Amino acid sequence: MHLPRLEDRSKSLLKIGLEVLLIGTGVFLGLMGEQWREHAQHRELAEASLRRFRSEIQTNRRQVADVEHYHLTTKKSLDAYFAADAKRRPAVDVQINGLRPAYFEHTAWDLALVTQSLAHIDPQLAFALSRIYTAQQTYAELSRGITQAMYLLNPTDNLTSFLGAVAVYYGDLVILEPKLLSMYDEILPQIDRALGESRADKSAE
Repeated sequence: MHLPRLEDRSKSLLKIGLEVLLIGTGVFLGLMGEQWREHAQHRELAEASLRRFRSEIQTNRRQVADVEHYHLTTKKSLDAYFAADAKRRPAVDVQINGLRPAYFEHTAWDLALVTQSLAHIDPQLAFALSRIYTAQQTYAELSRGITQAMYLLNPTDNLTSFLGAVAVYYGDLVILEPKLLSMYDEILPQIDRALGESRADKSAE
């Protein structure tokens, strides 16, 4: 029986070892490449989402800023109306030119939930965005509530009850609106910084 020489066996083992090493290296590089592609996709998804958030928040901020003064001054006149006794109330000037609630866009938030892009945004920033959209939802629900109440409280039939409901509504808005404006002003620079860091990461690559 012919036995393979030690030298031949060593060469064979070396060849097998090199093949295993090359295969292992190829698999490792392939996995690293796939991770890099996934990371790049996640970063692009987060960046696109942040741009949409910035645009939407700027729009919603304008909506709130446009009606904040009207709600505040109307609330003051309603407070003066209810502070007066029944005889003096007709002389109190209360002018309500429609409820004029702010109407919020929320497409960026809805899309972020569908695409799960929030998972690729800084957790603190995602939390701050969630607080803003929750506050906007509270505002919208208050607006729906008073709109429904208007059909039940006809000003002609019972002016005092109607103005009371509006006063409660505006009482909530004059608290919510400054809070929202402050939240908008805080988060917009955070979004800009996050976008700037994302662009810096791309340049580094």
